[in-house]
Amino acid sequence: MDRREFLLQAAGVAAGAFLTRRGMAQAGASTAAPTGGAAGEMVSGEMNIDLETPGHLIPENFSGLSYELAQLTDPNFFAASNKELIALFRLLSPAGVLRLGGNSSETCWLRVEASTEPPEAPKVEGPADQHWMPSELFEIKAQAVDNLGEFMKATGWQLIYGLNFGHSSPERLAREAEYIAGKAGGSVLYFQIGNEPDFYSAANNRTRPANWGFADYMKEWLACAEAILQRVPEAKFGGPDVGSTSNWISQFIRGAAEKLGKHLVAASGHYYAEGPPDDPRVTTSRLLRTNPQIGRSTKTISELAARNGLVYRMTEGNSCYRGGKPGMSDAFASALWAGDYMLALAASGCAGVNLHGGSRSMLRASLGNHMPGETVAAPGSDAKGGYYTPIAGELNEGFKARPIFYGMCLANQFAGMQFKSSTLSGTGMDATAYAAEKDGEVRLAVFNKDSGRDLKLAVGAPAGIKQARIWRLTAPGLDSTAGVTLAGSEVSGDATWKPAEVETAAVLEGKVAIEVPRDSAVLAFLNR
Repeated sequence: MDRREFLLQAAGVAAGAFLTRRGMAQAGASTAAPTGGAAGEMVSGEMNIDLETPGHLIPENFSGLSYELAQLTDPNFFAASNKELIALFRLLSPAGVLRLGGNSSETCWLRVEASTEPPEAPKVEGPADQHWMPSELFEIKAQAVDNLGEFMKATGWQLIYGLNFGHSSPERLAREAEYIAGKAGGSVLYFQIGNEPDFYSAANNRTRPANWGFADYMKEWLACAEAILQRVPEAKFGGPDVGSTSNWISQFIRGAAEKLGKHLVAASGHYYAEGPPDDPRVTTSRLLRTNPQIGRSTKTISELAARNGLVYRMTEGNSCYRGGKPGMSDAFASALWAGDYMLALAASGCAGVNLHGGSRSMLRASLGNHMPGETVAAPGSDAKGGYYTPIAGELNEGFKARPIFYGMCLANQFAGMQFKSSTLSGTGMDATAYAAEKDGEVRLAVFNKDSGRDLKLAVGAPAGIKQARIWRLTAPGLDSTAGVTLAGSEVSGDATWKPAEVETAAVLEGKVAIEVPRDSAVLAFLNR
């Protein structure tokens, strides 16, 4: 069983444990059936929107990026001087969330003072090809945190800072948190302690003994949180940042909330849609296939968090774990997947999504110096920054937006809006649609993931709507790594973007006709 199937099944089991009597309908609408129509075949469908039924409010800081904490070993990466990266962050969202964590966070340490000694290095036993955790310590200099504070101010983003739970101590983490709060405290959304602790006892992780479980985790985690609060009384926390074991989230909420009260602000977990990249079953068609269980599971977890005064955030994930798959994770398919996935989670009550990425060297180190996607890469594939990273590049080479970045940008057009109930019917194909409203403007996103058929939608226009403006998310093909455009425009070399092709569609007899070609998406703005 792969990690994707395990997560969904685990979430389904967890849902049965704490499912409420409240309805499970999503604000997003979907209709799915096997594809296979003749290329170019046009299928008609209808979309109706209920503005009277309120849905979830999408936070302004919904969109985010996740990086390895070890990225801070280069003090100039997250720094005010890295203006190109700052511009790309702000282009994605003016109010996003940067999460620093990942596997590497379990072996990072901050040299607060010159006299600070490193922690004990991890012990790596067994064959190297079976070990997927870092085999080295990563020293972060105080200057990197100083620069990070300035970087956060320049982007306008908030920060989730992951502390080393794997090879550290409560006292060390408390001193590190104190320094971070002093330099970047105005940006810190919360601290997380540990990364994917549900995998610690696994044979390919080995961070804890084989018999180590949740009770051990909770005891150690609380000791760290309480030590931090002694030095940083205003500190906020989130967790458990699990890799797949959803029932840890419910146990964590109960255990941590009882001890920390208002200092616990978020529940968190990870989700990678596919993987590993060298598994032949990992394909683009499987990635794009609509799976309604994702929304249902997210809704259950989000409601549990809300009942305990918390939000739920998907703090790390992407199209394919272990660095991504070339020709899929670095191609247009990932843009369609990301836009659809982010809106599905937002419609189900998730407060935010952080898609993982970063420099290739840091991603490789975080995976025990493996990058399995390289074994299935076509000659000439661009592997800079890992295949799935939304922003590729290095300080000495510059940065650029990958195709997935465009899907994230489309989804972020819903930030600050309230979802509305919608239905998509009559298509008999794999397509999804979402609707949201703010200040009288209604926005729609429609994803046609059918590679054989085009979609012609008759959208019921709410009263007073006179016309629709339309942006398209397109590329030459699903495997295209270049030529991706949103509203006819690519992100330029200077990290700027503006719509170049905006279509208009009139309202006729209360309907707006919108065509969504196969393997593309549409964002429509309905104005009065």
